[in-house]
Amino acid sequence: MKIAIIQATYEKDNISFNTKKGIEFIKKSKDLGADIVLFPECWLNGYSFPNLNNLTNEQMFEMDEFDGKEKDLITCKEYVDWKNKALNLNSKYINEFCEIAKNLKIGVVLTCYTKGDFKPRNTALIIDKNGEIILKYDKVHTCDFSLECMLESGKEFKVCDFEGIKLGVMICYDREYPESARVLMLKGAEIILIPNCCEGMENRINTLKTRAYENMVGVVMANVPSKNGGMSCAISPIAWDKDGNCLKMEKFIANNTSEDIYIVEYNLEELRQYRKNEMMGNTFRKIEAYSEILSNEIKEPFLRNKWIEN
Repeated sequence: MKIAIIQATYEKDNISFNTKKGIEFIKKSKDLGADIVLFPECWLNGYSFPNLNNLTNEQMFEMDEFDGKEKDLITCKEYVDWKNKALNLNSKYINEFCEIAKNLKIGVVLTCYTKGDFKPRNTALIIDKNGEIILKYDKVHTCDFSLECMLESGKEFKVCDFEGIKLGVMICYDREYPESARVLMLKGAEIILIPNCCEGMENRINTLKTRAYENMVGVVMANVPSKNGGMSCAISPIAWDKDGNCLKMEKFIANNTSEDIYIVEYNLEELRQYRKNEMMGNTFRKIEAYSEILSNEIKEPFLRNKWIEN
């Protein structure tokens, strides 16, 4: 399986421009022999939020605490305009990506804000080679300590079958929590795709290697380039050869600032054989000792106030 990883910038709030640029990347990826194309986080909309300096503390509180039981109390024009830019799945822009996937017989992992029940959701769509959306994943671990408190969190991790390969998706901050990749592994994921828009990636690459190692899954991340960002990468789960010698798990790691298409190939036969014989993943786990993981109680030093700015 060949995956095209797009490390590139977009224009914030310019869906038309980002659509055209994205389709050109898909055409080039097809020429490079890719089976599927992975875009960074929020490709269509751009990772952007309204200016919170225009919101009062009262409005922020209403937005943060709104649980959908009553009408949306937020009336700030900047927020409403931003919220209304979230897309439906039948959006003409999403349909353009479905059409190019169908015409070129290539898969696409497209990212954007989609309309949720009450707030926008940070979404990744897997489009198959027939142009059909076969998975819609909404980011579970929204960054509630920051501007993503304006988003609605997803409620589950999902896996789909793409050309006989089990693909899972997690988005940016999801990767910080081992449970995200663990659940995807338990649901059958062989490769986890990660749309990303984040800085400080040098240290975060180590967590991706750990997710690959502990779950015996391939991990592929596409990030937006910046001075402290970029570093799109692909990680192999195969940590040792047949003789027990350590192997380099990074298939590649991009630099911080380049805008480019990176092609990575996974040998599924080799990956599956490794998963059948090694001792990580869901082999010798002692789940009877894990009950605290399901507790929603939060104690010091992990208590946090929600992010509010005047």
